[in-house]
Amino acid sequence: MVRPTVKAVLLSPVRELGERPLVVVGPSLGTSTLLWSQAGALLGDDFDVVAWDLPGHGISPAASEAFSVAELADAVVELVDSIAPGARFHYAGISLGGATGLQLGIKHGERLKSLSVQCTGAKIGTPEGWLERAQTVRTQGTPVMVVGSAQRWFAPGFMEREPERSGRLLHTLRDADRFSYAFCCEALAGFDVRGELGSIRTPTQALAGAEDTVVPPSFAEEIADGITAGGGTANAVTLAGVAHLAPFEAPGHVAELMRSLITWAESAGAGK
Repeated sequence: MVRPTVKAVLLSPVRELGERPLVVVGPSLGTSTLLWSQAGALLGDDFDVVAWDLPGHGISPAASEAFSVAELADAVVELVDSIAPGARFHYAGISLGGATGLQLGIKHGERLKSLSVQCTGAKIGTPEGWLERAQTVRTQGTPVMVVGSAQRWFAPGFMEREPERSGRLLHTLRDADRFSYAFCCEALAGFDVRGELGSIRTPTQALAGAEDTVVPPSFAEEIADGITAGGGTANAVTLAGVAHLAPFEAPGHVAELMRSLITWAESAGAGK
């Protein structure tokens, strides 16, 4: 396996980086930086917010070989070093992006100031389920996932309230590279860090959607419990009326929770 390449979009106003804390945000499988556009804008006056795309999604190039979630975490560090060499940063990610965040905490904790893992778990689904999905998408393409993803991603009524936004996000799934999507599924098939959560020392919040059928709130509680059992600092929060894409469905609430964590971590000296 080789480290994949990921590209990023600046969600905060264009200005010289380094004067404000750096916040890096990561996506869910099948989505793009669009997932973070509103929450990023809400944070952008006070923080430099950079959102990255998964391989073969959005602006990131397609993957040519299999990769692991740990290698995605390495790719995020490489991305940060390309824009702010050696910088420490706050990280937030959803689902696969959140799993990447856990790997960052385990493998690159010295680079993190705070960690917000959202709608994710230390293990998600079953290897068999992910491998089956990978094969389906390889043979039929990502459009075959649109209907099921719409049901999983959004809480009841959201698509009716936000048809244009939800439609745009589903288009990113349709346009994703099928082989890269399959590689992401295979990465999730091999992902299980439940036994390593106790090594995370970065202040962490685990956010869950009350309506999330993929990773219900018990997954966030497992993350927080695993980190605190090892002596780290973590808490779990459940968001009402939210399914699997918290910053897209409730950008204001997520931005507020992230701002509180980031501000606390900065004032506690994590940025020194």
